[in-house]
Amino acid sequence: MSSSDPKTPPSAEQPRKGPLSFLSGAVTAGLLAWLALGLSRRMVVYFAVHPPHYSSPIAQNIAVTLKTLLVGLSFLATFSTAFVALGLTMVFLRSVFTGPSNDPA
Repeated sequence: MSSSDPKTPPSAEQPRKGPLSFLSGAVTAGLLAWLALGLSRRMVVYFAVHPPHYSSPIAQNIAVTLKTLLVGLSFLATFSTAFVALGLTMVFLRSVFTGPSNDPA
């Protein structure tokens, strides 16, 4: 279908993303991964220096579980954003070296 076809709405054909979009996404994701890594490292140091001390075993278990959950989530955010940055970097490199695609799909 071409854009001159009366059945095709004007917003149906969107331009394909270029290398600059992939590069900006990779840089943004890399920056977020770097910030998340800094937060994760600070959390590990803080919890190592300030271990929870409660007289109740239930409160101690809850505190240790929360600490583990927070540290785990911060490292999950670090590695997931780092993998997104890596993937976008590879897509950027592929789009730079292969050039524009003539594939309509």
